[in-house]
Amino acid sequence: MPLDITFTLSDSDLDHFQAIVDKSKSAVASDENTASIEAAARQLIADAKSTDLPSFIADRLSKLEVVIDMVADAEWQLSDEERRRVLGALVYFCDPEDLIPDHIPGLGFLDDAIYVELVIRELKAEIDSYEEFVEFRTAEEKRRADQGLDTKVAREEWL
Repeated sequence: MPLDITFTLSDSDLDHFQAIVDKSKSAVASDENTASIEAAARQLIADAKSTDLPSFIADRLSKLEVVIDMVADAEWQLSDEERRRVLGALVYFCDPEDLIPDHIPGLGFLDDAIYVELVIRELKAEIDSYEEFVEFRTAEEKRRADQGLDTKVAREEWL
């Protein structure tokens, strides 16, 4: 039998989350760090999905994969501010001893899922556009391959 639990995060709660993530942003200083952060986040998602996660958390992890793809996609050029925001969230997500330590069964990823939801809401328009671009690119690459043309598709062609 499902149980719905609803709670409201106040501005001070959100400020607290943001302060924690802001501390993580200092680790995002170079492309090398970016690549290692992305790899660590992908590995943690894979590890987490191999456990019995509550659906709220599993759904957020799936959305986080799209966000990681967006950051890693060379053709999708996020602004520096958006990139820092996403990478800061990934650093927080990868920290096993964050607000709720990740090793706590059933709850360890709850704080991560909440923060991922906040990032996803903030970047919703960008994520929706990215998903539309990926669909376009996939179809266009197939069309070009079928015609024997160069399959490289740039964001500018989608715009």
